[in-house]
Amino acid sequence: MASRDVPSLRPVAPALVRSAEFAAEWDELADAVAEPNPFYERWALLPALERLGAGADCTIMALRCGGRLCALVPLGRAAAYYGYPLPHRVNWSHDNLFVGSPLVRSGFEERFWRALFGHLDAATGRALFLHLDRLDANGPLFAALARVADGDGRAWGVVQREERAMLRSGLSPQAYFERSLNGKKRKELRRQDKRLAEEGAKGFERRSDGAGLERWIEQFLALEQAGWKGRNGSALADNPRTAGWFAATLHGAAARGRLERLSLTLDGAPVAMLANFIAPPGAFSFKTAYDERYARYSPGVLLQRENLDLLAREDIAWCDSCAAADHPMIERIWREKRAMVRVNVAIGGRLRRAAFRRILRAELARQTRST
Repeated sequence: MASRDVPSLRPVAPALVRSAEFAAEWDELADAVAEPNPFYERWALLPALERLGAGADCTIMALRCGGRLCALVPLGRAAAYYGYPLPHRVNWSHDNLFVGSPLVRSGFEERFWRALFGHLDAATGRALFLHLDRLDANGPLFAALARVADGDGRAWGVVQREERAMLRSGLSPQAYFERSLNGKKRKELRRQDKRLAEEGAKGFERRSDGAGLERWIEQFLALEQAGWKGRNGSALADNPRTAGWFAATLHGAAARGRLERLSLTLDGAPVAMLANFIAPPGAFSFKTAYDERYARYSPGVLLQRENLDLLAREDIAWCDSCAAADHPMIERIWREKRAMVRVNVAIGGRLRRAAFRRILRAELARQTRST
């Protein structure tokens, strides 16, 4: 195949990554991708690498086609694989990143995978394979990966799959709510709403600008830390790095017009809060917290009832919950599913690919026995 059909993937120089010129290209690419992924957009990825990527061997790789930025992916190295000394390449991730899809301009999906596989074949290093985390099993990027890998005779396989709650419907918010919850549950929620209002002046606010954002972030971090996450040490505020990353990311999202934040309040104090990332045609329910002192009133569910207004937005076709599979709260309301997969792909020469086939067979066999 001619080189013009297989553009090369190249690292972005550190000096260029934060330049205004590259920022404009990155933002334009994010608006034209085959699959939206706010976690790899400039305002989310750069704060994550700065605050959460200490010591990580990660390079932002870019694909250009005819001089235009056509794809971007943070590519890292890992020395171990689930405790085994199996070095491999990865799409860089962290604990609060819920989608790993590279940013690829629509129509360039196959060209991207050819360029990525070609780059790794030529610069394999010690890596035995490529591990791709959190891809949409029903998205165009996964479908293109399968076509390219199969066409190359390149071994690959899905090594993990999970389904999480998703909001996708042509119904109105009220009609969807009535379909999701039966009459008894809706009646109970109305009762809880009424009882909560008896505790004080109940309010609700939805904002998509940066007004009061610093205070909103402080309240969210405090609310989350006061709950079960704070008790087990996993709240964002428990670590200055995650707290700083969260604040920087929300400020960046607001400046880019990607943030929507919802608050349910009582006497002006938040009892439930939610941050959505808006990346048309999708949205991502990023982080939520509620005051456990009012748990008997289900403030988180009351806030999610308001969040169903996403269905009325013309620019949004679906919303990813970013929640764990079988989440006890969100799956009471959101009935659709988004299947996310982890994929391993062969790279390198003949001997390395032969070794990978043995690794893949062993992993898939263990999955079958476990199932």
